[in-house]
Amino acid sequence: MDRFINDVKKYYKYAMYSAKSELKAEVASSYLNWIWWVLEPLCFMLIYTFIFGVVFEASEPNFPIFIFIGILAWDFFNRNMKHSVKMVKQNKAIVSKVYIPKFVLIFSKMFVNAFKMMVCFGIVVVMMLIYRVDINWNILYVIPIMITLLIINFAFMTILLHFGVFVDDLANIVNIILRAVFYMTGIFYSIESRLAAPYSDILLKCNPIAFILSSLRKCLLYGEVPSRKLLLFWSITGLIISIVGIKTIYKNENSYVKVI
Repeated sequence: MDRFINDVKKYYKYAMYSAKSELKAEVASSYLNWIWWVLEPLCFMLIYTFIFGVVFEASEPNFPIFIFIGILAWDFFNRNMKHSVKMVKQNKAIVSKVYIPKFVLIFSKMFVNAFKMMVCFGIVVVMMLIYRVDINWNILYVIPIMITLLIINFAFMTILLHFGVFVDDLANIVNIILRAVFYMTGIFYSIESRLAAPYSDILLKCNPIAFILSSLRKCLLYGEVPSRKLLLFWSITGLIISIVGIKTIYKNENSYVKVI
Protein backbone atom coordinates (compact mmCIF):
# COMPACT_ATOMS: atom_id res chain seq x y z
CA MET A 1 0.00 0.00 0.00
CA ASP A 2 2.96 2.34 0.59
CA ARG A 3 3.92 1.98 -3.06
CA PHE A 4 0.35 2.75 -4.14
CA ILE A 5 0.17 5.89 -1.98
CA ASN A 6 3.55 7.10 -3.25
CA ASP A 7 2.53 6.49 -6.86
CA VAL A 8 -0.74 8.39 -6.36
CA LYS A 9 1.19 11.37 -4.98
CA LYS A 10 3.68 11.19 -7.83
CA TYR A 11 1.31 10.69 -10.78
CA TYR A 12 -2.00 12.33 -9.81
CA LYS A 13 -0.98 15.50 -11.69
CA TYR A 14 -0.55 13.42 -14.83
CA ALA A 15 -4.02 11.92 -14.33
CA MET A 16 -5.53 15.39 -13.95
CA TYR A 17 -3.69 16.75 -16.99
CA SER A 18 -4.71 13.73 -19.08
CA ALA A 19 -8.36 14.12 -18.03
CA LYS A 20 -8.35 17.83 -18.91
CA SER A 21 -6.81 17.09 -22.30
CA GLU A 22 -9.42 14.44 -23.06
CA LEU A 23 -12.28 16.74 -22.08
CA LYS A 24 -10.92 19.51 -24.31
CA ALA A 25 -10.39 17.09 -27.19
CA GLU A 26 -13.97 15.83 -26.95
CA VAL A 27 -15.49 19.27 -27.47
CA ALA A 28 -12.86 20.67 -29.84
CA SER A 29 -14.64 19.61 -33.02
CA SER A 30 -18.23 19.84 -31.74
CA TYR A 31 -20.60 22.72 -32.40
CA LEU A 32 -22.41 22.29 -29.08
CA ASN A 33 -19.21 21.64 -27.10
CA TRP A 34 -19.84 20.56 -23.49
CA ILE A 35 -23.62 20.89 -23.94
CA TRP A 36 -23.58 17.35 -25.33
CA TRP A 37 -22.59 16.08 -21.88
CA VAL A 38 -25.96 17.32 -20.61
CA LEU A 39 -28.00 16.88 -23.77
CA GLU A 40 -27.38 13.16 -24.20
CA PRO A 41 -28.63 11.99 -20.75
CA LEU A 42 -31.41 14.59 -20.93
CA CYS A 43 -32.67 13.12 -24.20
CA PHE A 44 -32.57 9.60 -22.78
CA MET A 45 -34.48 10.87 -19.75
CA LEU A 46 -37.21 12.28 -22.02
CA ILE A 47 -37.41 9.06 -24.01
CA TYR A 48 -37.64 6.82 -20.93
CA THR A 49 -40.10 9.21 -19.28
CA PHE A 50 -42.40 9.01 -22.30
CA ILE A 51 -42.12 5.23 -22.72
CA PHE A 52 -42.41 4.21 -19.08
CA GLY A 53 -44.14 7.25 -17.61
CA VAL A 54 -46.78 7.78 -20.29
CA VAL A 55 -47.08 4.51 -22.21
CA PHE A 56 -46.61 2.13 -19.26
CA GLU A 57 -47.95 4.62 -16.68
CA ALA A 58 -45.16 4.42 -14.11
CA SER A 59 -46.37 5.47 -10.66
CA GLU A 60 -43.09 6.70 -9.12
CA PRO A 61 -43.36 10.33 -7.93
CA ASN A 62 -41.21 12.92 -9.73
CA PHE A 63 -40.61 10.35 -12.44
CA PRO A 64 -38.42 12.53 -14.75
CA ILE A 65 -35.98 13.19 -11.89
CA PHE A 66 -36.22 9.53 -10.87
CA ILE A 67 -35.13 8.52 -14.38
CA PHE A 68 -32.45 11.20 -14.71
CA ILE A 69 -30.70 10.21 -11.47
CA GLY A 70 -30.61 6.60 -12.65
CA ILE A 71 -29.22 7.50 -16.07
CA LEU A 72 -26.44 9.68 -14.64
CA ALA A 73 -25.16 7.12 -12.15
CA TRP A 74 -25.49 4.23 -14.61
CA ASP A 75 -23.82 6.16 -17.43
CA PHE A 76 -20.83 6.91 -15.18
CA PHE A 77 -20.48 3.25 -14.18
CA ASN A 78 -21.12 1.91 -17.68
CA ARG A 79 -18.61 4.17 -19.45
CA ASN A 80 -15.88 3.37 -16.95
CA MET A 81 -16.42 -0.38 -17.21
CA LYS A 82 -16.29 -0.40 -21.01
CA HIS A 83 -13.19 1.78 -21.23
CA SER A 84 -11.26 -0.15 -18.59
CA VAL A 85 -11.19 -3.36 -20.66
CA LYS A 86 -9.12 -1.82 -23.48
CA MET A 87 -7.41 0.86 -21.40
CA VAL A 88 -3.86 -0.48 -21.61
CA LYS A 89 -4.08 -1.27 -25.32
CA GLN A 90 -5.57 2.13 -26.14
CA ASN A 91 -2.67 3.79 -24.31
CA LYS A 92 -0.02 1.60 -25.94
CA ALA A 93 1.96 4.62 -27.13
CA ILE A 94 2.39 5.76 -23.54
CA VAL A 95 2.82 2.55 -21.55
CA SER A 96 5.31 1.07 -24.05
CA LYS A 97 7.67 4.05 -23.81
CA VAL A 98 7.34 5.49 -20.31
CA TYR A 99 6.66 3.75 -17.05
CA ILE A 100 3.41 4.78 -15.47
CA PRO A 101 1.37 2.83 -12.90
CA LYS A 102 -1.49 1.43 -14.92
CA PHE A 103 -4.13 2.35 -12.34
CA VAL A 104 -3.31 6.01 -13.07
CA LEU A 105 -5.04 5.47 -16.43
CA ILE A 106 -8.12 4.47 -14.44
CA PHE A 107 -7.96 7.66 -12.40
CA SER A 108 -7.76 9.74 -15.56
CA LYS A 109 -10.83 8.12 -17.12
CA MET A 110 -12.79 8.34 -13.86
CA PHE A 111 -11.96 12.07 -13.60
CA VAL A 112 -13.37 12.61 -17.11
CA ASN A 113 -16.63 10.76 -16.49
CA ALA A 114 -17.03 12.12 -12.95
CA PHE A 115 -16.73 15.68 -14.26
CA LYS A 116 -19.45 15.01 -16.84
CA MET A 117 -21.68 13.47 -14.17
CA MET A 118 -21.23 16.44 -11.84
CA VAL A 119 -22.18 18.85 -14.65
CA CYS A 120 -25.36 16.87 -15.25
CA PHE A 121 -26.14 16.78 -11.52
CA GLY A 122 -26.66 20.52 -11.82
CA ILE A 123 -29.71 19.64 -13.96
CA VAL A 124 -30.94 17.37 -11.18
CA VAL A 125 -30.80 20.28 -8.73
CA VAL A 126 -32.73 22.51 -11.13
CA MET A 127 -35.36 19.80 -11.68
CA MET A 128 -35.74 19.30 -7.93
CA LEU A 129 -36.44 23.02 -7.56
CA ILE A 130 -38.96 22.99 -10.42
CA TYR A 131 -40.79 19.96 -9.02
CA ARG A 132 -40.54 21.43 -5.49
CA VAL A 133 -39.01 18.32 -3.99
CA ASP A 134 -38.89 18.46 -0.21
CA ILE A 135 -35.30 18.57 1.02
CA ASN A 136 -33.99 17.62 4.46
CA TRP A 137 -30.64 16.79 6.03
CA ASN A 138 -30.73 13.25 4.65
CA ILE A 139 -29.64 14.70 1.32
CA LEU A 140 -26.11 14.76 2.76
CA TYR A 141 -26.03 10.97 2.35
CA VAL A 142 -25.29 11.75 -1.30
CA ILE A 143 -21.64 12.22 -0.27
CA PRO A 144 -20.96 8.72 1.16
CA ILE A 145 -23.09 7.17 -1.60
CA MET A 146 -21.01 8.83 -4.31
CA ILE A 147 -17.79 7.83 -2.53
CA THR A 148 -19.03 4.24 -2.50
CA LEU A 149 -19.81 4.47 -6.22
CA LEU A 150 -16.26 5.68 -6.91
CA ILE A 151 -14.73 2.90 -4.81
CA ILE A 152 -16.83 0.17 -6.46
CA ASN A 153 -16.09 1.59 -9.90
CA PHE A 154 -12.35 1.72 -9.29
CA ALA A 155 -12.35 -1.80 -7.87
CA PHE A 156 -14.04 -3.39 -10.87
CA MET A 157 -11.93 -1.34 -13.29
CA THR A 158 -8.67 -2.66 -11.85
CA ILE A 159 -9.82 -6.24 -12.45
CA LEU A 160 -11.07 -5.53 -15.98
CA LEU A 161 -7.91 -3.58 -16.86
CA HIS A 162 -5.75 -6.57 -15.97
CA PHE A 163 -7.73 -9.27 -17.74
CA GLY A 164 -8.46 -7.00 -20.70
CA VAL A 165 -4.78 -7.15 -21.62
CA PHE A 166 -4.79 -10.94 -21.97
CA VAL A 167 -8.36 -11.75 -23.10
CA ASP A 168 -9.23 -10.19 -26.45
CA ASP A 169 -12.91 -11.15 -26.28
CA LEU A 170 -13.41 -9.69 -22.81
CA ALA A 171 -14.86 -6.45 -24.22
CA ASN A 172 -17.70 -8.37 -25.90
CA ILE A 173 -18.37 -10.37 -22.75
CA VAL A 174 -18.44 -7.20 -20.61
CA ASN A 175 -20.89 -5.54 -23.03
CA ILE A 176 -23.30 -8.48 -22.70
CA ILE A 177 -23.00 -8.52 -18.90
CA LEU A 178 -23.51 -4.75 -18.66
CA ARG A 179 -26.63 -4.99 -20.82
CA ALA A 180 -28.05 -7.62 -18.47
CA VAL A 181 -27.08 -5.57 -15.39
CA PHE A 182 -28.71 -2.50 -16.96
CA TYR A 183 -32.15 -4.13 -16.83
CA MET A 184 -31.55 -5.43 -13.30
CA THR A 185 -30.45 -2.07 -11.89
CA GLY A 186 -33.77 -0.21 -11.86
CA ILE A 187 -32.90 2.66 -14.18
CA PHE A 188 -36.51 3.22 -15.19
CA TYR A 189 -38.38 1.42 -12.43
CA SER A 190 -38.26 1.03 -8.66
CA ILE A 191 -36.90 -2.35 -7.61
CA GLU A 192 -38.58 -2.11 -4.21
CA SER A 193 -42.05 -1.47 -5.64
CA ARG A 194 -41.85 -3.81 -8.65
CA LEU A 195 -40.35 -6.90 -7.02
CA ALA A 196 -41.59 -8.86 -4.03
CA ALA A 197 -39.72 -8.35 -0.74
CA PRO A 198 -37.31 -11.31 -0.78
CA TYR A 199 -36.29 -10.81 -4.42
CA SER A 200 -35.90 -7.04 -4.21
CA ASP A 201 -33.71 -7.38 -1.11
CA ILE A 202 -31.54 -10.02 -2.79
CA LEU A 203 -31.11 -7.91 -5.93
CA LEU A 204 -30.13 -4.81 -3.96
CA LYS A 205 -27.64 -6.80 -1.90
CA CYS A 206 -26.08 -8.53 -4.93
CA ASN A 207 -26.07 -5.59 -7.34
CA PRO A 208 -24.10 -2.63 -5.92
CA ILE A 209 -25.20 -0.27 -8.71
CA ALA A 210 -28.87 -1.06 -8.09
CA PHE A 211 -28.33 -0.33 -4.40
CA ILE A 212 -26.51 2.95 -5.15
CA LEU A 213 -29.28 4.14 -7.50
CA SER A 214 -31.93 3.26 -4.95
CA SER A 215 -29.98 5.05 -2.20
CA LEU A 216 -29.49 8.20 -4.30
CA ARG A 217 -33.20 8.38 -4.99
CA LYS A 218 -34.07 7.81 -1.35
CA CYS A 219 -31.98 10.68 -0.01
CA LEU A 220 -32.56 13.10 -2.93
CA LEU A 221 -36.22 12.57 -3.80
CA TYR A 222 -37.82 11.11 -0.70
CA GLY A 223 -35.68 12.44 2.16
CA GLU A 224 -35.09 8.93 3.46
CA VAL A 225 -32.00 7.34 5.00
CA PRO A 226 -30.38 4.64 2.84
CA SER A 227 -29.24 1.37 4.33
CA ARG A 228 -26.07 2.32 6.18
CA LYS A 229 -25.13 -1.33 6.68
CA LEU A 230 -25.23 -2.03 2.94
CA LEU A 231 -23.41 1.22 2.25
CA LEU A 232 -20.61 0.17 4.60
CA PHE A 233 -20.64 -3.37 3.22
CA TRP A 234 -20.16 -2.26 -0.40
CA SER A 235 -17.53 0.31 0.58
CA ILE A 236 -15.47 -2.34 2.38
CA THR A 237 -16.06 -4.85 -0.42
CA GLY A 238 -14.90 -2.27 -2.96
CA LEU A 239 -11.77 -1.53 -0.95
CA ILE A 240 -10.91 -5.23 -0.70
CA ILE A 241 -11.37 -5.75 -4.46
CA SER A 242 -9.33 -2.60 -5.10
CA ILE A 243 -6.43 -3.94 -3.02
CA VAL A 244 -6.55 -7.24 -4.89
CA GLY A 245 -6.73 -5.42 -8.23
CA ILE A 246 -3.85 -3.05 -7.46
CA LYS A 247 -1.61 -5.89 -6.27
CA THR A 248 -2.47 -7.87 -9.41
CA ILE A 249 -1.59 -4.90 -11.62
CA TYR A 250 1.71 -4.29 -9.83
CA LYS A 251 2.62 -7.97 -10.12
CA ASN A 252 1.85 -8.25 -13.83
CA GLU A 253 2.29 -4.78 -15.32
CA ASN A 254 5.76 -5.59 -16.69
CA SER A 255 4.20 -8.25 -18.89
CA TYR A 256 1.50 -5.92 -20.26
CA VAL A 257 3.90 -4.26 -22.70
CA LYS A 258 5.00 -7.64 -24.06
CA VAL A 259 1.40 -8.72 -24.66
CA ILE A 260 0.20 -5.53 -26.35
